[in-house]
Amino acid sequence: MVLKKSSLLFVVILTFCEAIAKEAGNGLSQSKGKVKSPVNVQRAHEYEPTWESLDARPLPSWYDEGKIGIFIHWGVYSVPGFGSEWFWFSWKTSKNERIVNFMDQNYPPGFTYQDFGHQFTAEFYNATKWTELFKKSGAKYVVLTSKHHEGYTLWPSKYAFSWNAMAVGAHRNLLGELAEAIRSDSDLRFGLYHSLYEWFNPLWIADLATNLTTDEFVKFKTLPELYELVNEYQPDIVWSDGEWEAPDSYWQSKEFLAWLYNESPVKDFVVTNDRWGHKTLCTHGGYYTCADRYNPGNLKLE
Repeated sequence: MVLKKSSLLFVVILTFCEAIAKEAGNGLSQSKGKVKSPVNVQRAHEYEPTWESLDARPLPSWYDEGKIGIFIHWGVYSVPGFGSEWFWFSWKTSKNERIVNFMDQNYPPGFTYQDFGHQFTAEFYNATKWTELFKKSGAKYVVLTSKHHEGYTLWPSKYAFSWNAMAVGAHRNLLGELAEAIRSDSDLRFGLYHSLYEWFNPLWIADLATNLTTDEFVKFKTLPELYELVNEYQPDIVWSDGEWEAPDSYWQSKEFLAWLYNESPVKDFVVTNDRWGHKTLCTHGGYYTCADRYNPGNLKLE
């Protein structure tokens, strides 16, 4: 039986085709480190919490010109390092045979996914060395998974009690260290992925049970986390995900984006994507992702 303690890193380098990019903002820095000069979005008026208004926001030039970025999946799922970042769901909900057999063969009875959290020590993590590697790659921006669908946050969130990198595992602010290194030692833009939902959060499950007529999960988990992330780390990109089981009205996405574009510390330069509700993909938001591994085929540039 092998108990794996080292935490692996999954890195996917993504290119975003500028022809399918739509409209959004530009980059600042955290309070620590070097502040970049933002490419301001010229606002003729305040943005209203409607898609018509929000979709009219122009895309800042830095993102369109960046061409290539690095997208990092890193979390508790990196400890087993088997399957994908959907490991927990595949094990407990989908009952994927490969995942179930892997656990039966390598871990004792009663071992839980939370036990992996204690093994997520990140002992070899060096944000400065990561930044050096990113610079050598030629990338212009980096997006880190602040929280995937498992709910574990890479920063000491007040809304992820005992399920964050400061409380369990590394006992470090992994997100904060990378934000500071990137902004102090490079010209890279720093973005954050954030999952709106969490597979097994009791508040989410309770809202589902009411057919989403209640929104306790959004009020007490999703939105507070998003405001905390933006105010504390001032990301150049807010890369939303986990939206597909509920409409944007449940997530209060339009209201959040109106705040983001009008009042937040990143209002003039932040970039967003299109994952804000189950009908927003390739339709509303900043740039369009449309789907994972989406291939736009042949595009006509006007």
